[in-house]
Amino acid sequence: MHHVSTRNYRRVIPEMAESVGISKSSVSRQFIEESGQELERLAARRFDELELLIIYLDGLIFGEHHVLCAVGVDAQGNKQVLGLVEGASENADSATTLLEDLVARGVDPERRYLFVIDGSKALQSAINRVFGSASPVQCCRHHKLKNVCDKLPDGLAAQVKSVMKAAYQLPRQEGMARLKRQADWLGTHYPGAAASLQGGLEETFTINRLGLSLALRRCLGTTNIMESPHAGVRLRTNRVSR
Repeated sequence: MHHVSTRNYRRVIPEMAESVGISKSSVSRQFIEESGQELERLAARRFDELELLIIYLDGLIFGEHHVLCAVGVDAQGNKQVLGLVEGASENADSATTLLEDLVARGVDPERRYLFVIDGSKALQSAINRVFGSASPVQCCRHHKLKNVCDKLPDGLAAQVKSVMKAAYQLPRQEGMARLKRQADWLGTHYPGAAASLQGGLEETFTINRLGLSLALRRCLGTTNIMESPHAGVRLRTNRVSR
């Protein structure tokens, strides 16, 4: 663009770096300043006019740090990054802090939202505390599949995974009955897997209970919708060491 051929980049770039102040320390200072400003802007946004229908809650790990994130879906189907707080999804205090912050910024606690979470009891407790126990909660089926199958040998894990996926396509009562039978069968030799399957079982069928279409159940049965903003964060921070 500035009439510098590729063979001259090596000679020109060091001169440019000295002239415009893009040393490593300068870039680091600018990164810290601008990322701090962006986080402040993100944390200050209001949601009074935003018609939210669904709120996803999931965690992200940066080195030794856990960050709990909230992403909403509005009535037009748009994703909205709502907020974040340092703390794991297993920490009820962190989850409560995040949800109370959303309320303070305009999310109406009297409205009913569908919450989609990773299955953490701490998240469920925080939702009940801030939005009431009547709020429908869907636990992520991918997390459930992984938690159960990680406790089984490979061959059996594949079999149980198929049974679970098939059960999630059935009406709520029929699907739950099938998985309870599977848990009873596993209980003899794999009690850990059986307990994991039974724990929070009803919340993995919330979207079936609500009578949602198959297309909606595909989107709302997991926290996968958060992988896109998570991937964007990882892309921009994978070289950040502090």
